[in-house]
Amino acid sequence: MTALSADRNTPERSGGRRRIAVAAATVIYAGAMVAVNVAGNAVPVTTALNLKGVGRAERRADNAGGAAGDVSVEVSAGIFRFANSAAGDAITQADIGSDCYGVDDQTVAKTSATNTRSVVGKIFDVDAQGVWVKFS
Repeated sequence: MTALSADRNTPERSGGRRRIAVAAATVIYAGAMVAVNVAGNAVPVTTALNLKGVGRAERRADNAGGAAGDVSVEVSAGIFRFANSAAGDAITQADIGSDCYGVDDQTVAKTSATNTRSVVGKIFDVDAQGVWVKFS
């Protein structure tokens, strides 16, 4: 590409929602934390490495019988409350601003559990009902 020599109508997106192809043989439930795997396909967050948290599933996406990409899931970026881990991995007010790690599609933890969990988002707040996680 070369530099502009005239005005350009540049497309824009809000950045709040995106559609991502779902991995083969995968079901993602509405309200679940969603990540992309190394192939770039959407999966529910699990205790696994090499996942990148992308947000919350807006609707259920059932690709249980399909190949990767046969179904897409609508995912929202933003700040959402999920369950807090337990015991030594529980997130506290002191952890606000730190990364949090995925335990499952509705639970986050303070640590990677000796490099077995992926970072899924940033800790925005903590209250009695759980952890507010920021996805961008």
